[in-house]
Amino acid sequence: MNVNYTILYIDDESSNLRIFKNTFRRDFTIYLADSAQSGIDILKKKNIDVIITDQRMPGKTGLELLKEIHEMFPEIPPHRLMVSGYSAPADINLAFEHYGLFKFIQKPWESEILKKIILEVITRHYE
Repeated sequence: MNVNYTILYIDDESSNLRIFKNTFRRDFTIYLADSAQSGIDILKKKNIDVIITDQRMPGKTGLELLKEIHEMFPEIPPHRLMVSGYSAPADINLAFEHYGLFKFIQKPWESEILKKIILEVITRHYE
């Protein structure tokens, strides 16, 4: 891969952030946020190719975050993934229908599968 794509991974659990960065730091430029607000702050400063958010976080769910991103940054391509150990089908469907969710990934994710999904969402936009 010639281009170094950027990923913003948002999760309130520091161990998940560390595992994600250690897994994908050789393949992508990784930005980490431990809250929805930290993720928004990064989006205000950096060009991000893929947004990956946990669904269950204190203060704001992944669905609420995707809605806010959709409203604040309509120019950002819909490269949005959600990961969670808990699935709320109604919330996930809303995210797909209205807020640019590309795929929902069940935790714990497998690195090879998640990497394939990340590359798929990127290539769909840039091809």
